[in-house]
Amino acid sequence: MAAKASRVAFGEALLDLGARDERIVTLDADLSKSTMTARFAKACPDRAFNVGIAESNMIGIGAGLALTGRIPFVCSFACFVTGRFETIRMSVAYTNANVKIVGTHSGIAIGEDGYSQMGVEDIACIRALPNIPVIQPADELETKQAVAYAVEHAGPLYLRLTRQSLEPVCPADYRFQLGRWLVLRPGHDVTLVGTGGPLFNCLGAAKLLEADGISAEVINAASIKPLDEELLLGSAGKTGHVVTVEDRSDASASRASASRATRGASTPSTASTPPGSPRASGSS
Repeated sequence: MAAKASRVAFGEALLDLGARDERIVTLDADLSKSTMTARFAKACPDRAFNVGIAESNMIGIGAGLALTGRIPFVCSFACFVTGRFETIRMSVAYTNANVKIVGTHSGIAIGEDGYSQMGVEDIACIRALPNIPVIQPADELETKQAVAYAVEHAGPLYLRLTRQSLEPVCPADYRFQLGRWLVLRPGHDVTLVGTGGPLFNCLGAAKLLEADGISAEVINAASIKPLDEELLLGSAGKTGHVVTVEDRSDASASRASASRATRGASTPSTASTPPGSPRASGSS
């Protein structure tokens, strides 16, 4: 399986699932070519809505459609869609509306698109709200399974996707489960917890560490909310050190969650985010 951006895999999965489930609708804020919902809109024009540059309105319409029994995928760049925090809070989270919020172009790995387009605060925002799980798949296989899960999940969720292509990391028999993580590489000296794009870098780092006699366990934490505390605590207890590797702002996300989860564990653990970012590739 070749490298593929998770936004591209999302668009393919949506087209396939939408052909079989007429409840699925999409909403975009003038970015369907970038969020990869354009093909769905062409195939199902009566179920695709472009509201223009009006993200708050888009979220409100999505909530209304959800209350009528539709399954709306509300899509934009991560920084734009989660930037309408108050609307998500009132219309989606508090009402537990069955809205699937999709943020593409997440993190700083969008590269030349520029800092104004970088969604780095999105995880912190959505994690603070009730009823909304946060999922960041690491490759094409996991993305398509996460989209299928989103359709079946009764309630809102946030799907965080990449602009850049992602190398395959999950085994062929992998099955996504909310709240469950996956050990991609066992180890006993340090735990590397990665999510999304940087996970491939974690596997590369583990190989470099191996050359220095350090055994690194690499975990795919696609389910950012809820965490897999059982797996995290088990690995932290074994290795004694935890490093989280993510593409987001330093004040948010899994590092804080991992710190809280491992606080009080019998074996000390640490959590940190190294500087730098994965290389971006692909088009806007």
